[in-house]
Amino acid sequence: MATNNTLGNLFGRSPIRPIQEHMQIAEEAAQLLPQLIQATIDDDWERASEIHKAIVSAEREADKLKRSVRKNLPKSLFMPVARTDLLELIGIQDHVANTAEDVAVLIMGRKMRFPEKLEPAILDLTAACVATVQQALKAIQELDELLEVGFLGREVKLVESMLKELDKLEAKTDKKAVIVRRGLFKLEADLPPVDVMFQYRVLALLSAIADDAEKVGDRLQILMAK
Repeated sequence: MATNNTLGNLFGRSPIRPIQEHMQIAEEAAQLLPQLIQATIDDDWERASEIHKAIVSAEREADKLKRSVRKNLPKSLFMPVARTDLLELIGIQDHVANTAEDVAVLIMGRKMRFPEKLEPAILDLTAACVATVQQALKAIQELDELLEVGFLGREVKLVESMLKELDKLEAKTDKKAVIVRRGLFKLEADLPPVDVMFQYRVLALLSAIADDAEKVGDRLQILMAK
């Protein structure tokens, strides 16, 4: 009886709700990154530490929910969605939270600051990454509606338009990342080599967040096509 209650509390009437909640938590982790970058620019490491802790907390919450879904997702779903597809979707979503934490840990571990000339560009890039994740969340929030209409009709067209916008946002992020990397390349001769190496690593991780957000959309597109 306790097991049934656990399943009911976790999934309610639909197994989609916890997957949507998981993406919401991943987005919350990502959206803290611009604040973290700004705190480093302001040389406010106390504030940066608070933000870092919040990102780590969000990642842990996302990981806990992911494990609960994997453990409790019913093996027989009376829906046009395979259990394996939902598990793969939540795994991709989890990369967003994990990578946001990786960025925060790296920045805090080295008390990293980008060169002053690059600060506007790195803030712009980070904001673009977050916008991409937010767009992926918007699309995932429509998944329950898609199921209700059997992946047909107006709702499908709405989500398809969201996914097209998601692709555009990810492409914009790529372009902004190129701008920052080029700027860093011009300055790297005058910077400590180890610092430069880790700065490139942070840039790669930020780009990975946007890539993972796009992959969430790609997985949703696959679900719609089945």
